[in-house]
Amino acid sequence: MKRSKSLGFLFVLLIGSVAVYSISSQNQKKSENTKSSAEGLIPSILLDNMGEEVSSDQLAGKYVGLYFSASWCGPCLSFTPELIRFREQHADNFEVVLVGGDGTPQDQAKYVKKYKMPWLSMVNQSKSAKQASQKLEVQYIPYLVILDPSGKVISKDGVKQVRSLKGKAMQAWKSMPKDA
Repeated sequence: MKRSKSLGFLFVLLIGSVAVYSISSQNQKKSENTKSSAEGLIPSILLDNMGEEVSSDQLAGKYVGLYFSASWCGPCLSFTPELIRFREQHADNFEVVLVGGDGTPQDQAKYVKKYKMPWLSMVNQSKSAKQASQKLEVQYIPYLVILDPSGKVISKDGVKQVRSLKGKAMQAWKSMPKDA
């Protein structure tokens, strides 16, 4: 009887240890999956504002704003001109990549053309665009995620920062700790 209880206790202890290890392992994987880097966020091929394919290599060494937006979104239509002005003021070291949420590539192309967006975009509704949205846990638009020149996510409050800090947003991003 004692032996049976001891074996039962050891079995419960073993199951508990496996459960704790499993949960710990899952939490570690979650933190690895949410590490802030551009790895897998920006595809190697993007579209310019004329719809032509270009290399994402031209983003190297720049701060990048991943701009989640759509032509049917009222707040996006309000923010887009602000972002265009901001980008023009900081074009030497800041670039924007549109991650569109329009229904079709044609709708996105019309949106880009209407606002004369001077930046690059991901192919509308592409696998890359959907993956970026999922990895960054985008819940609403407009949404602007800022990557530093090394590709590290340094802010998910880009819309608020561009609006409230105006031209000083770039200075704020540059002064953010590199290991945060």
